[in-house]
Formats: sequence, structure tokens, C-alpha cells
Amino acid sequence: MRVLITGAGGRIGGYLRSRLVQPNRLLRLLDVAPLVAGPGEEVVQASVDDLEALTEASRDVDAVVHLAGISSEDRWDHILRTNIDGTYHAIEAARRAGVGRFVFASSNHAVGFLSRDPSGGIAPDYAFPAPDTYYGVSKVVGEALAALYHHRYGMDAVCLRILSCRDRPTSPRELATWLSPDDAGRLFEAALSMPSPGFRVVWGVSANTRAWFAMEEATALGYHPHDDAEAYVDEILDDHGEPDPNDPRHRFVGGPFTLDTFDVDP
Repeated sequence: MRVLITGAGGRIGGYLRSRLVQPNRLLRLLDVAPLVAGPGEEVVQASVDDLEALTEASRDVDAVVHLAGISSEDRWDHILRTNIDGTYHAIEAARRAGVGRFVFASSNHAVGFLSRDPSGGIAPDYAFPAPDTYYGVSKVVGEALAALYHHRYGMDAVCLRILSCRDRPTSPRELATWLSPDDAGRLFEAALSMPSPGFRVVWGVSANTRAWFAMEEATALGYHPHDDAEAYVDEILDDHGEPDPNDPRHRFVGGPFTLDTFDVDP
């Protein structure tokens, strides 16, 4: 099996490289920056701006994992070029090359203004788009492209709404939203391995005691997280105190991206 990973030089790409290696799998790593191939890897230096280069990189590939893009808020023209046009290029290149599966690194920011009831409640699978930023809009567009290419062309397309993926949780919010590197590996492995998943949208979060995200679709995909941010609860709450559930940073799926500091300049 050969898997193309776009944006393989980023943080999540770095997490996945060691966790997706298998004896019968070759990882083809694509990034604008030069990378050094390790065992079971090969490297392509290219940009998601370049449809022809992406199409060539997708030749003889069984699945594309699309991570490439700006990973936070930015100017509209930057988001449009890299995240929106870039995602179109990645999935269209996959179609042209006959790739059967596309795994899209979406984000909670596609539904950032989804609010949790202060008395509790779970963010459902397939929550309707409510983006909190231009960045969030780009993830909505990516999910829509994945749905289009599934329904029109029969491509298996799995969208992973990734939350706070980092080595360890660093704030009270991340006690609910943390996705550990090991669980990220398990999540992407499930998206690559499930036979004929069709079109799916799945929350990307660890098995956190304080999580408030539906896991039915993730479980159906074959994802079984092992890690829990509660292992870090004492040190985090000692530093920050208990979170206020009415604070937008804890009430909304998008957290601080919903604050007016992210308003578009007039």
C-alpha cells in the first residue's frame, strides 16, 4: 500500500510519519520544504498550488492524507490560495490519478460557533457547518469537496475534525479537546484501514474524561482512543483554575477563535 501525505513536514505530519509506517506500506511525503526520507518513506518536494505536480505525486497511490495548509487564521487571499484551492488541487489530483481514498484533515473550526449548553451536552457527529474564521470556512469547503468527490466519483472520503493535537494538553480547554499524537496515529490508521468507508465526518479527539464530542461515528470507523487528558488535570488546574463553562473559550467548539480578536478588519 502506498499513501501520499501532503504537508508531511508539519506538526501532525511529523506525528503520523512514525505511527503510520508498516512493513507493507510506503509513505510518500509531500511538502514545500525539503524532507529527508526514512525507512518506508519517499519524498516529493512540491506545493499544493501545483495541480500537475500533485497529480504526478498521486500516481500509483492507494490513499491521500491531506494535511497541507495554513493551520490558523490568516488573510482571505492566503486561505483561499493554500487551504481552499490547495485542497481542490489535492482531491482533484487524486481523482485524476485514480486514487480511491482521500483522508482530509478538517478541524473543529468548521463548526466553531457550535455552542455547548451550559448545563451540558454533546457536540453531535455531522454537526452543521458554523465556521468561526476564514480558516474554518476553508475546512467547510474541504468537507464539501470530499462529499462531492464521493457522491460524483465514488471516492471514499473521510473528514477528520481534529481538535487540539499536540504532545500534551496545555490549558483547561484542552482537558476536553486534546488529541494525543498516539491517538492521532490511531485515528488516521482507522481512516486508512476501514473497508469502503464512503463519506464520513469524524471528531478527532482522545478519550478525555471531560470531552463533549460524539464518538459514535469515530467508533464505527474503527477508532479506539487510548489517552485521556485527565492525566494532566492537577498541573493544569493548579496553573489555570477550573474553566468557566459560560466562557466562550469553553462553551464554543471553536474556543478562542470565536472571540472578537478574530474579527475581520474593516
